[in-house]
Amino acid sequence: MYRIKEMFYSLQGEGAHAGRPAVFCRFSKCNLWTGREKDRATAVCNFCDTDFVGTDGSFGGRYDTAEAVADQVARLWPDLSQGTPYVICTGGEPLLQLDKALIDAFHARGFEVGVETNGTLPAPEGLDWICVSPKADAPVVIETCDELKLVYPQPLAPPERFRHIKARYYFLSPMADPQVREGADPVKDRNTRAALEYCLANPRWRLSLQMHKLLGIE
Repeated sequence: MYRIKEMFYSLQGEGAHAGRPAVFCRFSKCNLWTGREKDRATAVCNFCDTDFVGTDGSFGGRYDTAEAVADQVARLWPDLSQGTPYVICTGGEPLLQLDKALIDAFHARGFEVGVETNGTLPAPEGLDWICVSPKADAPVVIETCDELKLVYPQPLAPPERFRHIKARYYFLSPMADPQVREGADPVKDRNTRAALEYCLANPRWRLSLQMHKLLGIE
């Protein structure tokens, strides 16, 4: 049984695959926050801006088999003959549910399979792309990945703490500042400026803005 919040087709908005069309498969549940506002203040990750509670989103539901999930993802891809179809497993925390059976089912339909995870759980075999996004002081058990994407700044998760993680790319993603109105110039956002300055001083890191929010898409 897989509990899926939603599935949709859009562009990857950040990181190494920014601008790439993808089907997003968002799993319900997370191990660092319940997703309910009443629990935010005491959550390990208390800055999340994603709704991953329940199964009421587009094409969300309880899917009995990996094949049923993969079939729905394949139906959302506009043309399987063009390029390499790509599915991003996200959440919540997808590694609470994502398993080899589902990865194999995606592969059988021609998809590359990526995951966006907080890194606190081991990843199943067969993934084509692993993006680790550490949160606060939660212990990270994935120490080799394709992409390390750190929301910045986090007092309990400074970039220096993750020097031991081996990745092809290292990104800082500015934390959304609730004091900055939506649609404001991101360059004037204090967190964006802080991330920019850190990247300039520490060129191992690259700045990643959330292009999907700038474009007003999912």
